[in-house]
Amino acid sequence: MEQSGGEPDVIVCDGRLLVCDCSKESPLPRRSLCYDEEARLSRKKNPPESNAVEEAAGMGLRLMTETEYRHLQTLGEFDLKTSSWVLTPEGIRALGGAIFCERRYGAVFTFHNGADSYYRVRGFRCTLELG
Repeated sequence: MEQSGGEPDVIVCDGRLLVCDCSKESPLPRRSLCYDEEARLSRKKNPPESNAVEEAAGMGLRLMTETEYRHLQTLGEFDLKTSSWVLTPEGIRALGGAIFCERRYGAVFTFHNGADSYYRVRGFRCTLELG
């Protein structure tokens, strides 16, 4: 997590100990990525080099869930200028979509986009459950 610009810390979420990314903004080395490999391969023009799901897995981690992301936001203010892909429910993903979250106007928002989209300010946050 640290090697990709993250700031790992241990938090408690729903009674579980998690190491999660507590960087103020979605780390720069983890931005400009499609949601997953299927989405990356489906791009007809300008596919990004990688995708969020596989990048997290390559670090031995997984994307944060929306619930974990919302809990993180109770501990501080994150993604005020960026947004982060979060683990997308299978039903949404099966329809070609993916979800991401951000904090704006003092509130946390969950949005959707095509899983093949990518933006220079959208990255991902990841987590690892302990014990």
